[in-house]
Amino acid sequence: MKHIPKKRFGQNFLVDQSVIRALLDAIRPSPQDCMVEIGPGLGALTTPLLAALDHLHVVELDRDVVAWMRENHPADKITIHNMDALKFDFASIAPRIRVVGNLPYNISTPILFHLLEHADHITDMHFMLQKEVVERMVAAPSTPAYGRLSVMLQYRLRMEYLLTVPPQAFDPPPKVESAFVRAVPHSTLPFVATDETRFAQVVTAAFGQRRKTLRNTLKGMLDDDGFAALNINPQLRAENLAVGQFVEIANYIAR
Repeated sequence: MKHIPKKRFGQNFLVDQSVIRALLDAIRPSPQDCMVEIGPGLGALTTPLLAALDHLHVVELDRDVVAWMRENHPADKITIHNMDALKFDFASIAPRIRVVGNLPYNISTPILFHLLEHADHITDMHFMLQKEVVERMVAAPSTPAYGRLSVMLQYRLRMEYLLTVPPQAFDPPPKVESAFVRAVPHSTLPFVATDETRFAQVVTAAFGQRRKTLRNTLKGMLDDDGFAALNINPQLRAENLAVGQFVEIANYIAR
């Protein structure tokens, strides 16, 4: 199929066969897996996944791609959901699913947060993303890439940076390097926020002005007595706190 990539969909199609083989080796699909692929595009991953799985679900917004897929893949092996992944109910497919995809870079972060809402139904996720985003996802405290995305995802997920993928592995080549990441929801949360909405508010406020100290960014939420009770130095910045410390702050405020 000669498909002209659509900028509004953030389409960059994976074409490098050696990279595709490496991704399949990382995913390790088994026949009975209930797997959902986001943004299958022209089938770089779809075709080998169909060869390994009894059945595959795909979520694709581009109607031209959907029409092509219906012509080129057996209907009994694939279920095509022609809709926006940001609006898709992943929990509706099965009690437990595996998710894979070459995510459109322009909406990758919203998709990740949307999937967090379905984390209880997800066994694991494997995604191709902009390298900078993956670095932020897996970043440790007190490093430049560590931020709100790091904390919010690490609260729910154990993540592993798998490999770097150069621009020339895609058609058209993106202007940035890409990376492949594995994300596995925690079976038991290492730290439990009693009010997850409050936790999200604390993290957002703390990183809202990341060069300011916690005393300033959390002003009105946590006073000096609170910092002392939690044994947290108010002169630190958000990037210096681990996930568990953000949970402690949120739980203290919630009490």
